Amino acid sequence: MSSELSNAYIASRGFKRMVNNAMSSQTELVLKPIGVVKTTAIGDEVRDKTRTSQLVIKEDLTAALDGIDGFSHFFVLFWLHKTSADQRKLLKVHPRRRKDLPLLGIFATRTMTRPNPVGLTLVELIKVEGNVLTVRGLDAFDGTPVLDIKPFDSWDTAQAAKVPEWWIKLKNEKEQKS
Repeated sequence: MSSELSNAYIASRGFKRMVNNAMSSQTELVLKPIGVVKTTAIGDEVRDKTRTSQLVIKEDLTAALDGIDGFSHFFVLFWLHKTSADQRKLLKVHPRRRKDLPLLGIFATRTMTRPNPVGLTLVELIKVEGNVLTVRGLDAFDGTPVLDIKPFDSWDTAQAAKVPEWWIKLKNEKEQKS
């Protein structure tokens, strides 16, 4: 075996060992919610980006909100607590449960049925009152545990992002309804 091939093989085995070690040492993660969602939206109403809702952050974390009002938008990471254990095992879905769209791996979709049902939504900050943030555009149900919030800035924009044809179809349909 040439030294180049030998080094590549050793590096490959080392990488696999590193990944396996990382995976086995992280078999369980403990996440502690920082707050909870309060909303009157039910069912598909949560998809209405004009609706407002509240993020009630734990009172002992109120100081962590200092300066958040300097941002117009931020990302909310939340636990999709209404997904079942069976849904978390699904690996493929039709986007928006529509059979006219392709069957895709869940990581190529925005489905809530995921091995780790973490939601991510960009919201607009309306106001801050103590430990309560009023936001517009959050697609989460009442009682949803909030895991984290992160301010949006220009670094979060992709100038040349591409999306597949089925995504463009959904976007066009949505615009036609508006």
